[in-house]
Amino acid sequence: MTFIYPVQNADQVNVQGKTLVVPVVSVANIGQLAVDLLIATFDLRRFAILDPQYCIPLAGARDDSQAGVTTPLEIYGNNKVDFVVIQQRSPVLKLRKQDYVDSLLDFIKTYKFGAVLFLGGVDLSDRTDSQMMTPTHKLLAPNGPSLQDTGLTNLQSLPIPTYTSRARQVPEGLKDTALLNNDPSLPFIPGGGLTRRILGSLPSEWSIPTASLLQFVIEGDNRLDAGLFASVVIKVLGQDVVQLKQPESWRDGLFGTPHDQSLYG
Repeated sequence: MTFIYPVQNADQVNVQGKTLVVPVVSVANIGQLAVDLLIATFDLRRFAILDPQYCIPLAGARDDSQAGVTTPLEIYGNNKVDFVVIQQRSPVLKLRKQDYVDSLLDFIKTYKFGAVLFLGGVDLSDRTDSQMMTPTHKLLAPNGPSLQDTGLTNLQSLPIPTYTSRARQVPEGLKDTALLNNDPSLPFIPGGGLTRRILGSLPSEWSIPTASLLQFVIEGDNRLDAGLFASVVIKVLGQDVVQLKQPESWRDGLFGTPHDQSLYG
């Protein structure tokens, strides 16, 4: 079954060898917010739609005022940068989680991406004393190859600590899945959505360098958190940006319009 559908009249992007950035629906939607900033800052354009059957149905206006509607899964890029991003705007259906993960990994392999970086959030209440120094941590795929000389090389040299979790319990209902083992390199990620499932589903012969960036956050107005997260992602990707650009949609009700101050006398 087809997973990617090119958009008509859009400039197509050659994705082979590029780094793919994938946000995972997780606490505070921090990954999606960071990708919003990447799309606006680097003037990335939607060039394909990914199969939405795995996600809760969604349709809405385009942020770039172009014709058409926004869909649950879209891919953005341009030929001026060596990375592309997926933007996911609705969660994966509960009964389609593994189907989505399998299709996504097959898509990544088929289109020969050079590396893959997943972005997710972690519940701030799970943070330990040693994790107070920085909100951003990394988690490498246990079955993935070396990141050396790839689009994720900088992840090895930047001062980003490896994520660990104090939570040892296995979520109820997931005890029988193969990915929930005792491998210490794949810790539990409270609020992390499908991040752990994705990394745990990589086959043993997986040849594409894969990693995840995780940020401790709490639900609220997370624009500043997203700016920090996007800045780290940009450093990892080896890009040079002086200032992040916010998308138009952020100015028109991302977290609701301001209250009428006359309500308070």
